[in-house]
Amino acid sequence: MLDSLPPRERQIVDILYERGALAAAEVREALPDELSGSAVRAMLSRLERKGFVRRSPSERGYLYAPVLAEEAASRSALSQVVRVFFGGSPAGAATALLGMSQGLEEEELDELERMIAKAREEKR
Repeated sequence: MLDSLPPRERQIVDILYERGALAAAEVREALPDELSGSAVRAMLSRLERKGFVRRSPSERGYLYAPVLAEEAASRSALSQVVRVFFGGSPAGAATALLGMSQGLEEEELDELERMIAKAREEKR
């Protein structure tokens, strides 16, 4: 879903996930390079029409927030990564992540073990 967006629009949606609901001026300030306020408002309107953000009134003007829950967006992005870089194999992706295990804390490894056990139980 989000991978279908042009880079600048994706950047705006990512800012909204990171910072929460923002006014157009705040989105503009968060962008790494300068854009006019009208350009940012135009992109936010386009994202609203496409169904990626919603607009709600506030005392600061309109606030924009992502429509899709962050967890669903993360799952969609991860599915894309697994499909493109690991031939659709979640096990291949997990193996790559575990290859980075020297950076994992003991608690993170324990959580991975719990998740694997839960997945096995749900398969039965």
